[in-house]
Amino acid sequence: MPSAAERTRTLVQSTCSAVLLVSGVEGARPEQLTPHARAVGTDGEVFLLFPADSPAVRAATHAQDDELPAVLEITDVAPVAAPNRIRGRAWVTGWLTCVPGLATEPGFMMLRLELKEANVDDLWGAAHVEPEAFASASVDPLVAHETELLQHLHSAHSDQVQALGSLLGERGGDEAGTAEGRRAVPLALDRFGLRVRFVGKRTFDVRFDFPTPVRDVTELRRAMHTLFEAASY
Repeated sequence: MPSAAERTRTLVQSTCSAVLLVSGVEGARPEQLTPHARAVGTDGEVFLLFPADSPAVRAATHAQDDELPAVLEITDVAPVAAPNRIRGRAWVTGWLTCVPGLATEPGFMMLRLELKEANVDDLWGAAHVEPEAFASASVDPLVAHETELLQHLHSAHSDQVQALGSLLGERGGDEAGTAEGRRAVPLALDRFGLRVRFVGKRTFDVRFDFPTPVRDVTELRRAMHTLFEAASY
């Protein structure tokens, strides 16, 4: 399974919605505190692009050499319709400063969030992440494609995803709802496997692990073919 640091860094570098909570900034609308773009530096610092006139930039500018506490809150929502669509949240806490001249877009300013700590609470569980672990963590290779891949599985391969229920054994019995009255939703995808949410009399998640972690979409296709093939027998 991915480590807490890997999961947190993947969320930071994904397209999940995010809001920057800045000490002393009151009354700002959520969209004013949403970064236009975000990236992670080589030392684990998080770079956030904001309009130059945003409340976050004003607060960081006025703070100057003082340490300005801030929290980047990320919310991960499943890209396909399912009960309880929020898959997880991450909080990256640290100190905010302006980085003049780094923004490549006119009218924008780059902010730097120096990491103090991070926390994640997702489908794998809740965990604390140290800055060093975050800085050295790898990003899941499927993160840039996960939304498209899950939507494709849901729309074009729903029958095959549904057929994965045949691999549940005793878990597929009546106590979880009959197969006929149960639907399967592809909920999450990473290099280690596919998570499916079965919705019926009882809603529950099942992880279908790949034989070996995949490194790209090509290897993913082979892994998914193997998984679907196993469910067809």
